[in-house]
Amino acid sequence: MANLKLTGVGKSYGPVEVLKDINLDIETGELIVFVGPSGCGKSTLLRMIAGLEKITAGTLEIDGVVVNDVPPSQRGIAMVFQSYALYPHMTVRDNMAFALKIARKTRPEIDAAVMKAAKILQLEDYLDRLPKALSGGQRQRVAIGRAIVRDPKVYLFDEPLSNLDAALRVATRIEIAQLKESMPQSTMIYVTHDQVEAMTLATRIVVLADKGIAQVGSPLELYETPRNEFVARFIGSPAMNLLDGVISETGARTTVALSGGGQAVSAIATAAADKGRKVRVGVRPEDLRRDDGPPVYTGTVDFT
Repeated sequence: MANLKLTGVGKSYGPVEVLKDINLDIETGELIVFVGPSGCGKSTLLRMIAGLEKITAGTLEIDGVVVNDVPPSQRGIAMVFQSYALYPHMTVRDNMAFALKIARKTRPEIDAAVMKAAKILQLEDYLDRLPKALSGGQRQRVAIGRAIVRDPKVYLFDEPLSNLDAALRVATRIEIAQLKESMPQSTMIYVTHDQVEAMTLATRIVVLADKGIAQVGSPLELYETPRNEFVARFIGSPAMNLLDGVISETGARTTVALSGGGQAVSAIATAAADKGRKVRVGVRPEDLRRDDGPPVYTGTVDFT
């Protein structure tokens, strides 16, 4: 469908800088997920791509064309919001068809597009219902269907599952993953604060922090080889344990004398010059084991 390129993109509100120097290439067919702490600029970046927020620095290209000054309606983008934003007086069919009617499509074109989207989202039996007669998950599917019928270059999702209960979130998350599989050439950008959602859905995850990008990579890349302490602690629940220590032995495997006593051995190689350097050792909670032998780390369990 489309590839996107952000080069040196920034956003300021007067003297307040929200985002700076965002550089990112998104390939056709990827499902990119933006994650990060509250206030890091995830939704702002998504809205800049949509054209709902003005880019104050850098360029945004879609299929090689700079679209900084192109109106939202002409960017070939469809957005699904956190709130369903359905017209309450219109049926599911009319909600999904509305944008096509505004675009002056013919009745056969509209009917074909609506039925195709309804089939993908399993909404055929609900086309004549009003939104008030639907569950939260069904309403969100209608909102997604309204995006699908437009056949956009890029789909943007702004925390679309936030208003659903836990069980429904899991079910709808699976539906979105299946939707992506059914449209392999569609480019999707998805914003969420839920890292489980991100790890489940993403081709690549973009972790935002400190007004910029902390790391970009596949879910497993970020989990197994985080670039910095922020990513290490942010990705994973419960968070990674970080222990202070000093490198005591170098080589293909590195030994670290821990500040709290004991030592940790890592498969990360170090040079002789690294001996004596202060480091932090990251340990995932699921990798901790109770052992009857000499302990690497001692402590008291106070919560399970």
